[in-house]
Amino acid sequence: MKSLSLMTGNAAAAWGARLARVDYIPAYPITPQTEIIETLSSWIRNGEMDAKLVQLESEHSMLTAAGAASSTGARVFTATSSQGLLYGMEMLYNITGWRTPLVLVNVSRALAAPITLEPDHNDVLAARDSGFLQLHAENCQEIVDMILLSYRLAEDRKVMLPAIVNLDGFYLSFTRERVALPDMKKVAEFLPEYNGSNPFRASRPVAKASSVLSSNLYSYFRYQMHISSLNALSLLGRISGEFESLFGRSYGPVEEFMTDDADYVLVMTNSFSTIGKQAVVRMRSRGVRAGLLRIRMLRPFPADAIASVLAGKRAVAVFDQNIAPGSGGIIYPEIVSSLYHLKNRPEDVFPVIGGLGGKQITMGEMEMIFEMMHKGHWSAEGPHSPLYLMRNDEIESVKKNLQIAGQVVRQ
Repeated sequence: MKSLSLMTGNAAAAWGARLARVDYIPAYPITPQTEIIETLSSWIRNGEMDAKLVQLESEHSMLTAAGAASSTGARVFTATSSQGLLYGMEMLYNITGWRTPLVLVNVSRALAAPITLEPDHNDVLAARDSGFLQLHAENCQEIVDMILLSYRLAEDRKVMLPAIVNLDGFYLSFTRERVALPDMKKVAEFLPEYNGSNPFRASRPVAKASSVLSSNLYSYFRYQMHISSLNALSLLGRISGEFESLFGRSYGPVEEFMTDDADYVLVMTNSFSTIGKQAVVRMRSRGVRAGLLRIRMLRPFPADAIASVLAGKRAVAVFDQNIAPGSGGIIYPEIVSSLYHLKNRPEDVFPVIGGLGGKQITMGEMEMIFEMMHKGHWSAEGPHSPLYLMRNDEIESVKKNLQIAGQVVRQ
């Protein structure tokens, strides 16, 4: 293991690709992802990394090139963000259908319009049904490690699906943290060279699929993708065990933080979970048995692991850093669905929406969520009406800056 290095989340993503010994990097720059591509490009130019980087004219072309290269047996890496992910959305579904196990880093940024450079998760959650595996990082160390884990999962013959590693823009992409870079020899032991699976070769024609399939064949192949995704969930335990034996860090599909004896649990993902953990410690000091469950793997969805942790709790709050207009938070109903069959399911499961467009969440707001669970007080409009986190001073700022009045914003 190398000594600790101080690096940004974007640099950590570049190091993950470098350690994975990727062959091909199709690229298109977009804020706040660009530093990843710049870093990889400089290493290749200086002879520090043996790979081919090509800048395409759009994210759609970038993802097309990524999938095509992976089909030839190359280990492929690329990265995007926000509108770029949506611009290439058509190709996400094609890539999964081609069963090409590349890794795509998404640096989350809220979607336009209105436009912002700050993060929330509507971009990456728009891809949740594409067939890509999804792992979500809380810190820079996890970014490096999750890229390596993603290649092992994606390239397993029982999976053969691409993966997204998600990190928050600005809050993580440009935040410098200590990262322990794994030793390259140990990485090679954990992640051998990729040999491809029935790759395209000019000397040996290969048919991957018909251009038009009958409905029964289409149904069969789509269900096979579903089963393969579930295989990744069952394989993660073994692969994570191998990773821990080599590098001393273990990654399950969820992370439990002081949940064993907790009565009140906050469910979160990504970098804002760090604030949630601090709130748990503060609430514990006041005698409130608080805990936090962080979802690392969002696809395949670890329903059984979530149910195991949340069974028997008095109350659960699900923090969504996203919004589906007309419905609410995207992750909340998936959590509720995973608990529905339990005889000892939590007494209450409350929805929270916050951090849209990167809006900062304060420690006081996190503590308030636990206080409301503890006291059993939620919304006057009902327990399933989302608590939309926006403070009075923020509402007044909106009214002042946009010169609007009379807009009702729930607090």
